[in-house]
Amino acid sequence: MHPRSLDESSASQSAGSHRSVDPRKLRADDLRYLLAVARTGRLVAAADALGVDHTTVSRRVAALEKSVGVRLIERGTEGWALTDIGRAVSENADAIEEALNRVVDTVAGQDSPSLHGTVRVTAPDGFGTVFATPALVRVRRRHPRLHVELITATRQLALRPSGFDLALVIGVPSSSRLVTEHLTDYTLGLYASDDYLTRHGRPETVAELREHALIFYIESMLQVGDLDIEHHLPGVTPAFSSTNVCAQLEATHQGAGIGVLPAFLAQRAQLRRLLADEIDIRLPITLAVRREAVTHPAVGVLSAALRQEVTERAAELIPE
Repeated sequence: MHPRSLDESSASQSAGSHRSVDPRKLRADDLRYLLAVARTGRLVAAADALGVDHTTVSRRVAALEKSVGVRLIERGTEGWALTDIGRAVSENADAIEEALNRVVDTVAGQDSPSLHGTVRVTAPDGFGTVFATPALVRVRRRHPRLHVELITATRQLALRPSGFDLALVIGVPSSSRLVTEHLTDYTLGLYASDDYLTRHGRPETVAELREHALIFYIESMLQVGDLDIEHHLPGVTPAFSSTNVCAQLEATHQGAGIGVLPAFLAQRAQLRRLLADEIDIRLPITLAVRREAVTHPAVGVLSAALRQEVTERAAELIPE
């Protein structure tokens, strides 16, 4: 499948917008292939989800595009994305997929419908491990035929997102291709181990932090503006840095310095909070869903499970 230029794609869509399509020439099963590409953004990932090879996915989507006479997907920097008409087609295709799943459940003798398919979730390392994982596992117990993929990384979402269905991000992403909602806030503070405080003493003021080793993200590789250390602690430069908050936690636990850590991680490691009145960073976690995945039943169930998780464990996110 070869990507066309934007002008060619737009022209073909415009030309095909008034074209009469014979529904007898459409293969409903081809719509499942379009949905898989829409949800994963990758031909190989879509093929894995469908249990076929990527050439089959390419061929079936191309056949669907030929039948309707318009371009449904286009190549972008982040993988394959739906065109505007492709998004509209995929929304209608959801109903067909669900009908097929209900048929499977009926044949299997299940009284209540079970969730099927693959859902990919992205989340920051710490939050994804401590909060997203329990919520996703709980859903999987109820729906064993559902495949859940969790990708953890503290990064911004691309303006043209692909490769995920549901994302948990620090801050508020702005993209017309995302449906977002505020999920929760969480607190970051300064933490140190007893061993570190015994060897180096306890800072009593923010100014004294300059005399201590700080542990935080690698500034040059940090992609989340809300985590800019200069904004929260001007003039303080980390002595130990990592792109992974779990590595930061372990370094703090090992006495390498004072960590700027989420309370929900630091308290589990029994670290000591420092300068709590002066340094209390509050950041939002946003739940973002790609528009083409909003109607996916599993995405709705997983979103509800995440809301329940943060509601029941709110005291860990913002401790007294």
